Amino acid sequence: MTRVVLYGRDGCHLCDEAREVVRAVCAETGDEWTEVDIDAGTVPGSSDGRDLVDELGELVPVVEVDGVRQGYWRIDAARLRRTLTPAGPRPLA
Repeated sequence: MTRVVLYGRDGCHLCDEAREVVRAVCAETGDEWTEVDIDAGTVPGSSDGRDLVDELGELVPVVEVDGVRQGYWRIDAARLRRTLTPAGPRPLA
């Protein structure tokens, strides 16, 4: 299952930068990711009817993990890494 979705559009230099961040972090964590062009309409395979241009047009690039928005415009590699890395064992209280 793809956990990470990068929403972007052609000709967006911030999207190019975000793609490299997502690619590198997901390579480290082993998570699958996909990229969606918001100008193509709705999310492929989705029936939720989201209009991506209206929803995300001013924010791209946008990264979601498990359906939760994690960042937009400039994607922070450290934050994405923390989100994707499971918490270690918790000490007993």
